[in-house]
Amino acid sequence: MRRRKLIQKMTAFFLTGTVLFGMMGQSAFAEEIPYDTYNYNYRDYVVLTPAAYVPDGAVTGQDVGTTALSEPQDFCVSPEGLIYIADMKNNRIVVLDEEMKQTVRVIESFTRDGKEDTFNQPYGVCVSEKGLLYVADSMNKRIVVLSAEGEFIKIIDNPQSEILEENFDFVPIKVTVDYADRVYVISRNAFEGILVFESDGSFTGYFGTIEVKITLWEKFWRKLATKEERSKQQLYIPTEFTGMDVDGGGFIYATNIDSEGKQAVRRLNPQGKDVIQKGENENVGGDVWSGTYGDYSGPSEITDVVYRGKGMYSLLDRKRGRVFTYDKEGNLLYIFGGLGSQEGTFTTPVAIEQVNGQILVLDAYYGAIMKFSQTEYGSLINEAVGLRYDGDETKAISIWEQVLRLDENNELANSGIGKAYLTAGENQKAMKYLKLGMNRKYYSIAWKRYRNEILTENMNLIMSGVILLILLILIYKKILKKRILKGKEQKGGACG
Repeated sequence: MRRRKLIQKMTAFFLTGTVLFGMMGQSAFAEEIPYDTYNYNYRDYVVLTPAAYVPDGAVTGQDVGTTALSEPQDFCVSPEGLIYIADMKNNRIVVLDEEMKQTVRVIESFTRDGKEDTFNQPYGVCVSEKGLLYVADSMNKRIVVLSAEGEFIKIIDNPQSEILEENFDFVPIKVTVDYADRVYVISRNAFEGILVFESDGSFTGYFGTIEVKITLWEKFWRKLATKEERSKQQLYIPTEFTGMDVDGGGFIYATNIDSEGKQAVRRLNPQGKDVIQKGENENVGGDVWSGTYGDYSGPSEITDVVYRGKGMYSLLDRKRGRVFTYDKEGNLLYIFGGLGSQEGTFTTPVAIEQVNGQILVLDAYYGAIMKFSQTEYGSLINEAVGLRYDGDETKAISIWEQVLRLDENNELANSGIGKAYLTAGENQKAMKYLKLGMNRKYYSIAWKRYRNEILTENMNLIMSGVILLILLILIYKKILKKRILKGKEQKGGACG
């Protein structure tokens, strides 16, 4: 069974190459965009789709009235809509207006205790709900907290705790802040998890540690292996987190490099427990298929995440330059982006954000923010998912029907309609669309409800039938008994 599934997937991989590279120019979904637009069906086979997002220009430092950005590593959107960029190699924070048409301010230094202080390779940046600017000042090994205008507030550095290793080196690369002003920091080479600081800067512990599971075979192999063989084996240490974002409820979305390509993002509750949903195929790790050639070898390398609202979030794959968007239930909604030198493609994508309905991707190599605007197809999917999140499933039906008009084989749309009918109690209709959506889980629920519905509606008829059947059986038994007795009497008379 396993071998057959492997053969099916290998076949799908080669078909994928044929479809994506040989048929894109002939596809009805092909648009003037420099990347593939596709999704995966229930069998994990690639299917072409219309584009959900298309390139809408790029913004460089020169475009907004400042000097060129030099290897920027992170950016964020403030509550007021301003764009803050961690311009790493230029040792500054560049602030753009909401429309990204001009520079509002450039923060290169700040006054601390009456003296000028500067950044040294600021890697990460975040603006809290209260408007405070948090900078992961990596090579200075600290978090700098400033006002939105760049006035000094405080420094978070040199965490002290018994749970930290004796020679722990605090090198912050990403930072985010929740509604309670708790500060979450990803530090380079900190495998134990995300570091958490209270609003006063005190270190409280690790958060969201990724458990490493070792199989029985791996344990057995290590017992048999030589010392040299064990030394060459990959160390069983937790992976580092790569990016973070926080939703309005204080849940932290955190990305990591997953060697198996199954789970590259976690949704961590306030206790640090992962509560993410993984959907039908149990995969929230980017591309289902990983090529075996060149730069595309191996699974996706997810470097950042942005929470989109209504339970949706998008992941940025630095290996393939693609953006993967999921709903709350872990369903893959759409894919866009790619590597290259054309507008809308990337060389070194490092961070992802959204503003005014656009998705923004920061490219370190080009020193530019790449903008993507939603198409009708993308807008409809976003709206339908949002309606389901809000519990307005009936209204979502008409939206999903419009999605099917653009993409008639969209399993997600069929499944969405089926779920809506299921919620409305129209189980027969639900079964029809859930079957088209290949949603086995919810189809089973709809079938059971429809069966119970039929039984309930026809209970009197069924009971009458049962009673009639019992009566017929009793009559038959009585007739049969009489025949047997009569036969015995006739047999006895013949012997006399």
